[in-house]
Amino acid sequence: MSKLVIVESPAKAKTIRKYLGDGYEVMASMGHIRDLPASQLGIDVEREYNPQYINIKGKEKLIKELKSAAKQSESILLATDPDREGEAISWHLAHLLGLDVGDTDRVTFGEITKKGVTEGMASPRTIDLDLVNAQQARRVLDRLVGYKLSPFLWRKVRRGLSAGRVQSVAVRLIVDRQKEIDVFVPDEYWNIDAQLSAPGSSKKFAARLTSTAAGEKLSVTDKEQADRIVANLDGKSYTVTKISRGKRKKVPAPPFITSTLQQEASRRLGFTATRTMRAAQTLYEGVDIAGEGTVGLITYMRTDSLRLSDEAVAGAKAFITEKWGEKYINKTKRTYKSKSATAAQDAHEAIRPSNPALTPDEVEKSISGDIAKLYRLIWSRFTASQMADALHDTMNVEITAGDYLFKASGYTVAFDGFTVLYEEATDEKEKKETALPPLKEDDVLKLKELTAEQKFTQPPALYTEATLIKALEENGIGRPSTYAPIITTIIDRGYVEREAKKLKPTLLGLTVNDLMMREFSNIVDVKFSAQMEKNLDRVEAGKANWIKTVDDFYKEFDRTLKKAEEDLEGQKIKVPDEETDEICELCGRKMVIKTGRYGKFLACPGFPECKNTRRLVQAAPGECPLCGSRILVRRSKKGRVYYGCEKNPACGFMSWDEPTDEKCPTCGKTLFKHGGKSGELVCLAPDCGYRRPLNP
Repeated sequence: MSKLVIVESPAKAKTIRKYLGDGYEVMASMGHIRDLPASQLGIDVEREYNPQYINIKGKEKLIKELKSAAKQSESILLATDPDREGEAISWHLAHLLGLDVGDTDRVTFGEITKKGVTEGMASPRTIDLDLVNAQQARRVLDRLVGYKLSPFLWRKVRRGLSAGRVQSVAVRLIVDRQKEIDVFVPDEYWNIDAQLSAPGSSKKFAARLTSTAAGEKLSVTDKEQADRIVANLDGKSYTVTKISRGKRKKVPAPPFITSTLQQEASRRLGFTATRTMRAAQTLYEGVDIAGEGTVGLITYMRTDSLRLSDEAVAGAKAFITEKWGEKYINKTKRTYKSKSATAAQDAHEAIRPSNPALTPDEVEKSISGDIAKLYRLIWSRFTASQMADALHDTMNVEITAGDYLFKASGYTVAFDGFTVLYEEATDEKEKKETALPPLKEDDVLKLKELTAEQKFTQPPALYTEATLIKALEENGIGRPSTYAPIITTIIDRGYVEREAKKLKPTLLGLTVNDLMMREFSNIVDVKFSAQMEKNLDRVEAGKANWIKTVDDFYKEFDRTLKKAEEDLEGQKIKVPDEETDEICELCGRKMVIKTGRYGKFLACPGFPECKNTRRLVQAAPGECPLCGSRILVRRSKKGRVYYGCEKNPACGFMSWDEPTDEKCPTCGKTLFKHGGKSGELVCLAPDCGYRRPLNP
């Protein structure tokens, strides 16, 4: 008889089967096999919130096969993922197959490699009931909120809506940011910059006016003041009065955890959180690599831990030494402090390559697309984290001109260190610093140009997926493994829409959020939600009872829900229509955007007198390079954005490249962005061929 090992996915089963060899049968549960019923609450709130689990519809054949294999096996090992969900799946499998939850039949793998599988199989344990209870508490809480609040929204707003313990807070963050932007009043200010050159040099460098020569800080707030300063500087000499030299150390970013991987993949690769996790799951479960066979390329991708094994660090340092030399190794092992509140969350390592010697160049001979891009990102970040700091020689210069003081700063790279491989992307635009020419005190500089430029303070930026994930994490809302489904849900429900990678609340989102703020303030309160996450962490750590945790929340929630029903008895909240500039050709009214079963469409606000509707089209910048008509934003069947001529199919122009407002200097046609942030501006007009770097 063979031993039966049950994992979650066929890909993971295939990889593990190779390492275990004869004597083992490996089967996949295909995720959860039991869950709460979809058509009813499924929780007995009168009897300690007892969950009424049922076998998931459509898995009858699989369950039968698992039971049959279990009967014929010498022993059974439950090898689902090493987190709350994985532990719960193992617990459900134990109940389904009649196993004793006190038996040591639970194994976990931090990485799906020969070493990872061997170590996991050598350390069986009992099912961690604290982890299971934390998952049950989260599932029950989310079901109670979703199944109680959603019908309320159907009655008071419209059918098909949903609310959630975490998703509603995410919507609130996005709405609050939009409201900040709406009420923002910009302040005018002026930058006065001098373009200067050193004695005997024609190379220019910039210095900015910061204060009076006496050291009084200057704030230039209008054109009159700026013009007066420029006039006062006319004919003045620019003299170097102070030079400060120093050294600056730049430290590499830590290896990835789930949330930072999602953020960096969004910033650098343009991936959604869902796309990132899908690719990471594939890398963890195993892919076929030439010369290696099927191998899991990264450690487990749902982790809050920054811990790294000594073996992994040694592997990274061996590669760094061979590639760049010993001076590029950080002399001591870098250790990073995790934010995790519980030991259970720190059970895994950070996300890293399972074999640091397997470089992206090597694996890209066998894989491509998203998984190749994400592996390169993970490998580079991990390897850089064990490299030496970058060292900069800095120079700050003060320049006096008449009654005013200008400042300039720059640096040169003394040692590139980890930056030879990788630098973390940022959400903010960084001020570019360059090297300054050789200067010494009392040098008289030559003025090449003096400019006064009007500026205005900017409102906070709309959230992107990366910045929203960062905000959720910093506020302790949800867990990294939940961020991808949260973002997907709030977009699918129509509360939020993506606009050039920015997350913008819709009128529906604003309406529902206002209702939630008025009637269910706790549900959308950031601090309250963060405390709920801490309570769930206490359950996971064995320091709190899951039933009491749920009860403390539900009693107050139930009272709030009943009061909201009374407050809004007989009322229906109308979602405002979004007016457009499109004119109804039947009655002349301005058409509005409505949302129906198949998405958004244009409708006449004169319904039912005028029943005119029209397909909603979104115009992109520029004109069709073939016929000069409008370019429309389209979506493929898989949801990918592309651009096509409004006269298609007659015209035939379509492109994945994004049109811009810029015109081709050769033929005058629209230029398109090609190749992402570091790509090019290209002309797609026939027989033109113009192209230039996007950021020259």
